[in-house]
Amino acid sequence: MAVLNETGSMSPLQVWEGVSVRVVHGDRISMAIAELAPNIVVPEHRHHNEQLGVVVQGSARFIVDGESRELVAGGTYRFLSNVAHQVEAGPDGAVLIESFTPVRSDWNDLPQVTDPSVQWPAAS
Repeated sequence: MAVLNETGSMSPLQVWEGVSVRVVHGDRISMAIAELAPNIVVPEHRHHNEQLGVVVQGSARFIVDGESRELVAGGTYRFLSNVAHQVEAGPDGAVLIESFTPVRSDWNDLPQVTDPSVQWPAAS
């Protein structure tokens, strides 16, 4: 991958049905632009990666450690390593910018999305 890039030129990968990511990997960190289709539920899961994120568009309900909260644009979240979490996108879907450490090497073999329903940022 080039050092400098436009998100529109990055191929989205499918993590779950209705959930796509465009990823930039560094040596020790991954950054993802995650796009969630309206009302999609990301099932409860956990991973060894620490995860930080911010909602940049739409809304999503996050459920972690017995806490449930809806976040809108500007809301941030933090999932420590191996902590189970679930996300439910709002009626307009959601776009999240996320960082993971260590690198999300488990995403290397994800299939490409051929027809993404959400594309952030919108073409101008």
